[in-house]
Amino acid sequence: MASLVNTRILMLSDTHGDALKRTVTTQADVAIHCGDLTEESKLDEFTAAIQLLKGIDAPLKLVIAGNHDFTLDDRAFEGVLAQADPTIDSDLLTKTYGKLGDARRLFEAADVREAGIVYLTEGSHSFTLKNGAKLTVYASPYTASVSTGWGFTYNPRDPAQEHTWDIPEAVDIAITHGPAKGVLDYTDSRTRAGSASLFAAIARAKPRVHCFGHIHEAWGAKKVTWRSELSEEPSHFTDIDQDESELIASLATLRKGKFDSEDDIARKASKRYEYEAQGSCGTSTEIRKGEQTLFVNAAIEGSEEGDQHLPWLVEIELPKEIKKVESKKRRRSSGSEAGEKTSKYQRIMTDTAKNNGSSGK
Repeated sequence: MASLVNTRILMLSDTHGDALKRTVTTQADVAIHCGDLTEESKLDEFTAAIQLLKGIDAPLKLVIAGNHDFTLDDRAFEGVLAQADPTIDSDLLTKTYGKLGDARRLFEAADVREAGIVYLTEGSHSFTLKNGAKLTVYASPYTASVSTGWGFTYNPRDPAQEHTWDIPEAVDIAITHGPAKGVLDYTDSRTRAGSASLFAAIARAKPRVHCFGHIHEAWGAKKVTWRSELSEEPSHFTDIDQDESELIASLATLRKGKFDSEDDIARKASKRYEYEAQGSCGTSTEIRKGEQTLFVNAAIEGSEEGDQHLPWLVEIELPKEIKKVESKKRRRSSGSEAGEKTSKYQRIMTDTAKNNGSSGK
């Protein structure tokens, strides 16, 4: 059985160009930003987001885009530029939003790379962390939307546009901007805003963690226990064992409720104070790989003007990186064997040539 390494992961999303109002006081092994780095996809907002990431105490910071970050999506950016008011000064547009690829190039600057910031495109990526753990993630910035003008979107009402979530079973963490349908995706308008196809993909792959944002009011974390046998088309109705699942925290568990007792109010206030002092909401719950997934909605921006939720600090166990080192003795042996084979073949060729020569005379 592979040895495991305890790993701290700081998760945040939907900062929308703002700085964090509370300092995260705990060091992490890796930080993950789940998109919507900006509000209007302006270059100065990306610069502010990069400064935020530089301030996080983690040697590796993984970043994906969100629907607000449309200048990172060339096709969406081209569409926005094509529909821009022709009376707007083109130089001003370029200064504000940049040209195609400019926003992406901000993440390729030497100082950004030195800060450990890595911009992830869609797909699987593996990293060896400084604590010795091997981390494999699946990243996707795509969200379902019937509106146009956003980045990295697809229309869920059009079967031809349905997104394919190619999440391997070996993935430790799935990083998406949008939520899966049925888990931490409930909106103020009392609808489920998550993707059904994403839920099915998560259910089949069963990563240790699925972190996301997008639906600000659904901030929280839930440990989901999967049923032993999945449906042909997995959904949150049929494939979550609710009796064995656990809501770690949500806005409702931390904020004063309409029917709360005085004890409830005091308990929530104490918990909020504890989290705010450390600048994050933490959990170190055990996750059984292949049986459970920790869902984390890490949206920072709140529903009210100026309101911010806390980032999540999650402790999980990851497999230790196994380094394959070939011994010098083995290499010498291999080289010797190769030499012997070469000599043998050379002798055979020489003998054959002599015999052929003799018979030909």
